[in-house]
Parts: sequence; structure tokens; C-alpha cells
Amino acid sequence: MPDGARADAAGAGTRPWLTPGVGAIGTASFLADVGHEIPTALLPGFVTTTLGAPAAALGLIEGVSEGLAGAGRFVGGALADDPRRRRAVAVGGYSATAVLSALIGATTSVVQAGVLRGAAWAARGLRVPARNALLADVVPAGAYGRAYGFERAMDNLGAIVGPLLALGLVALVGVRTAILLSVVPGLLAAVAIVSAIRRARPARVVPRRPLRFRIRPVLRGRLGRVMAGFVAFEVGNVAATLLILRATDALTPDHGTDAATRIAIALYVLYNVAATVASLPAGGLSDRLGRRGPLLVTAAGVAAFLAAYLLFAVPGPALLVLGVAFTLAGVGIGCAETAEHAAVAAFAPEDVRGSAFGLLATVQAIGNVAASVVAGLLYTLASPTAAFGYLAAWMLVALGVLALALAPGTRGDAAPA
Repeated sequence: MPDGARADAAGAGTRPWLTPGVGAIGTASFLADVGHEIPTALLPGFVTTTLGAPAAALGLIEGVSEGLAGAGRFVGGALADDPRRRRAVAVGGYSATAVLSALIGATTSVVQAGVLRGAAWAARGLRVPARNALLADVVPAGAYGRAYGFERAMDNLGAIVGPLLALGLVALVGVRTAILLSVVPGLLAAVAIVSAIRRARPARVVPRRPLRFRIRPVLRGRLGRVMAGFVAFEVGNVAATLLILRATDALTPDHGTDAATRIAIALYVLYNVAATVASLPAGGLSDRLGRRGPLLVTAAGVAAFLAAYLLFAVPGPALLVLGVAFTLAGVGIGCAETAEHAAVAAFAPEDVRGSAFGLLATVQAIGNVAASVVAGLLYTLASPTAAFGYLAAWMLVALGVLALALAPGTRGDAAPA
């Protein structure tokens, strides 16, 4: 560990971690999620009803947008290696996402809506590594877990508030105006990021260098072994929409389609609440456990997902079983995402920290797509039990890889802080 990092770790117990800079980044995550969850929640009805496009068009828009977001995260990682560049990317990414997403409300064709959605998601992808690297700039190393736990909690809270606000705005002003108004929290998020930048330590003065995608330096040493565990986890980390589908299908025979749909949405809210509540304690535990803390907390999140997937795999799960499964999955994502970010901040060399966060975000995006595609096919062609059994198998693989990274005597390990 570099001398500066040791000093930060040593002083983390006495120095406050919830600084104005950390608070500003958490606020930005909350406001940004509120802002883009409004058009996200309203997009299906807007595309199919207001614009009159088929459901296939919605699927194409979302698929292309997620792909652009993944590409944006990869490029954003390289941009974020430069401390000055990462600040410009963060502000620009938050601002562009807010404006482009809100302009969907003014579109008159599905092509226009698709272009704006794709551009907004590319900007959103670009800003992610910059925000994560910026957060590492404003907190002592020994408090990474709590800082990233706080940021994840605020992000998950935004995912709860955004759809609820969308419902209220639609009732008051209609769909188009509701989407247009989403620019307000989005731009406030950009203001919060500017506030965080002003409170960060001055950017290092380094010669401007060409944009480079620095993968090999990121994967050297322990971070490479840790990242392998993250890959295994993300390939089994399915989109929450499949969990909602599982609940809807299981509950429809006893409750009817409409009631089952409402209950499934309520269970998804429970999932987000569990993720919000779990994130900050998971980060605190990661800090208390020292250098191995992020890996242990990630493993705990993976174990929670394993248990959840086994419950989802049960034929015809009852409502109580589904409630436990959604809660476990929420706790799992709250633990795993928090600890993944803390691990990258702790183990990545500072000069490639942006690339490390970009690689993590890319792994998350590609892994989620792979998990959703394969599990969706198994769900349709075989059975829900087969789909969730497949996902559970990946959780077992992830636990095995993380156990190897945690093994005593692994070269490059440091003593717990």
C-alpha cells in the first residue's frame, strides 16, 4: 500500500468520512436516479401508446441503449484516468443525461425517442467511472466501503422515488410534461457534482496524454484475481425484470393477472428498499474488516443471491417465499455493488483508477446482458427452475473464485488495515 494510502487508512477511524464532498456525490446519485427513472418508468407506455410503436421497438431501443451505456462506461474509464478530465466528464455526463432524457417528452416519432434514449444512456455510461473515481478523491482510503455504501444507498433510494414521482406527475400534468420535467432533478444532480468537485483535493498537474484503454495494468496483481470473481458474479446477476416476471407468473393462477402484476411491482419496491437499507451497513462492515473486507462483503452478497435464486427456482413459489427471495436479492445487490466499488478503489493503482472503474462498469453491463439473455431463453424454452438454477450455479462459481482470492498467503495480499 502506498504511504499516502496507509496514512489515509490509519486516520480513517478518526477523520469524518461523510464529508460535504461525499454528501454531494451521494446527492448527485439520488437526484440523477430520480431524473432518469421518470422517463424510464414512462417510456414503455409512451412508445407503445403515445407514439403508437410496437413492443418490439421498445425492446430495440432498450437493447441499443444498454449497449451504448456499456461502451460509454469503457471509454469513460480511460477518460477518468486524468483527474482534470474526469471532472469535466462527470459534469458533462450528468448534464447531458438530464437534457437528452427529458427531451424524449417532446418527440413525435419512435426514431427520435430512440436516438435521444441511446444518446442519454451513452452519456450516463461515460459519467459512471468519473463519478466513482471522484468519490475516491474525496474520502480517506480506510472509509471507501462507507462512502461507496452511502452512494449506492442514495442511488437505490432514487430508484424508489423516481417511479413514484413519475406516477404523481402523470396524474397532474400528463406523460409528455412529466418526462420534460425530469430535467429538473437531473440538472440539480449536475450542480451537486460541481459542488463535490470544488471540495475535492486539487487535481494533480500531469502532462496531457493521449486517450488509452489501460486494461493490462488494471488486471495485474490482486485486482485481476478479484475482478475474475466479479465477472462470475455479474454473469449470474440477472436484470430485475426477470424477477418481476417470475413473481407475476407464479402469482397469476391464484390472484389473476392484474393483481399479480401489482404485487410483483410491490415486491420490486421491496427489493429496492432492501438494497437501500443494506448498502451503508455493508460498506461499514467492509471498512471494519480491513483489506479483505470488500471481498468478504462481496461474497456475502453473492451468497444472498444464491439463496434468492434457489427460492425463485422452487416450482410455484408462494407469496411469502417470493417476498423473502426479493429481499435477499436486494440485500445481495446492496452488498455486492458497494463492495465491488470499494475493492476497485482500494486495489487499483491511482493512475489507472479511472480505467479500473471503467472496466468494472463494463463487466457489470456485459455480464447483466449475458445473464438476462441466457436466463430468459432458459425461462422460455425450458422452465423458470432451469433459468434460476443456471443463475445459482454462477453464484457458486463466483463464491469459489472469491474464496481463492481470499486464501491466506496469496501473493500481493496486504495485512488487514
